[in-house]
Amino acid sequence: MSQVTASLVKELRDRTGLGMMECKKALAESGADVDKAIEELRKSSGMKAAKKAGRTAADGIVMFKTDGSYGVLVEVNSETDFAARDEGFKGFVSSVLDASFTAKQTDIPTLMAGDLETAREALVQKIGENISARRAGAIDAPVVGGYVHSNNRIAVLVKLKGGDQDLAKDVAMHVAAVNPQVVSAADMPEELVAKEKEIFRAQAQESGKPDEIIEKMIGGRVKKFLAENSLLEQAFVKNPDVTVAQLVSGAGAEVTSFVRFEVGEGIQVDKVDFADEVAAQLNS
Repeated sequence: MSQVTASLVKELRDRTGLGMMECKKALAESGADVDKAIEELRKSSGMKAAKKAGRTAADGIVMFKTDGSYGVLVEVNSETDFAARDEGFKGFVSSVLDASFTAKQTDIPTLMAGDLETAREALVQKIGENISARRAGAIDAPVVGGYVHSNNRIAVLVKLKGGDQDLAKDVAMHVAAVNPQVVSAADMPEELVAKEKEIFRAQAQESGKPDEIIEKMIGGRVKKFLAENSLLEQAFVKNPDVTVAQLVSGAGAEVTSFVRFEVGEGIQVDKVDFADEVAAQLNS
């Protein structure tokens, strides 16, 4: 049996990007034949990716791309922030973003078919974590601008009628920071307003005030709720003396929509006690 040398391990690592122990094991099983080891590793890559697919990927990064009239946002998840900082991971997200932008495709299964899925599986092998392209969104308008927070955890695209990209970027920055739910109060879903009314009514009834006073209290609280959660009524984050509505109207523009992605929002992560996790691994 041929000897597995350090130089062979290094060569296999350079050619595959896999960990040292995995490369050493593959070489031992292939009789120190690098090409045969690569062939066997490629055969098992799908299995490795599938095993890791059950683990929750709730970290990661978001990115956007725009040419001024069309823009795309993507979110790609990893299991840890450490993996999200990996240059290979960032390169993969860029590839997903470019493919979505070029094809004007936001359906993830369609987007990931073919080369991108192969690249994802290879990255799963290299990093050792589940990697998942979660979602993509797009905006097409006369003026599109975007903003991504410095740590790539929040990204926003804003659609304007009138104005320019600089204005759209300023509004996108505001959306990233303040997180409004809708563009205007009229856009707030009726069921959400009704739910808030019920909450306010229950709170107001505890005051013991007459019904007509309670209704006025509810009206005031609903108005405040709508103002706090509607983009146009919010004080502009860079200049609180003006609202976003005043900012855009002063530039002869109108905000028609926005898309905001924040890494991991809406993903349920099961928290496991570390001691219990170690015990479970030992028992298995």
